[in-house]
Amino acid sequence: MTLLSEKEMIEVFTRWRSQNPNPASELDYVNAFTLLVAVVLSAQTTDKGVNKATGPLFKVADTPEKMLALGEEGLIPYIKTIGLYKNKAKNVIGLSKKLIDDFNSTVPATREELMTLPGVGRKTANVVLNVIFHQPTMPVDTHLLRVSPKIGLAEGDTPETVEKSLLQRIPPQFLPNAHHWILLHGRYTCTARNPKCDECIIHDLCKHNL
Repeated sequence: MTLLSEKEMIEVFTRWRSQNPNPASELDYVNAFTLLVAVVLSAQTTDKGVNKATGPLFKVADTPEKMLALGEEGLIPYIKTIGLYKNKAKNVIGLSKKLIDDFNSTVPATREELMTLPGVGRKTANVVLNVIFHQPTMPVDTHLLRVSPKIGLAEGDTPETVEKSLLQRIPPQFLPNAHHWILLHGRYTCTARNPKCDECIIHDLCKHNL
């Protein structure tokens, strides 16, 4: 595996920043709680599919109290189009109850506390910390896990090793938005099937071409 040099890393992120100065999550949300729910629902599901379900849901349940009042049976009709919806309904109601009981209905701002919530793993916690609390975390999903080693951004073959490598190697000035840029690159340009190399703005730097 060949890694990008520090100079090349700066160039890659400078180009991504020029193309998209303020990248944002493609999940729809109205507050910290609804983002947390959306990320939990998004496991093994497209953001588009989640947004279709959460549009109507968040109009009726945008707080832990309202979600808990819905209950699993009330929640399922909203999210039935999403994969693993029964298990996700159980987690969403469980995390809503725990937020009320243990965190005064407020989404906590540490990874350790977030990961005590049902359905919340390291990646989900990192998304919330980055998007809501603007912490320089690195949520490694399937796109980041696939793309980062492929193009030379990081080394590793597990979410945690890639996360650690990215945090060590990405220049600090780019860290707040880095995961969005890599995610969008993997989702729309460096796709798993038929990557659009001819449209790629970092094609000349990509280590996959070596």
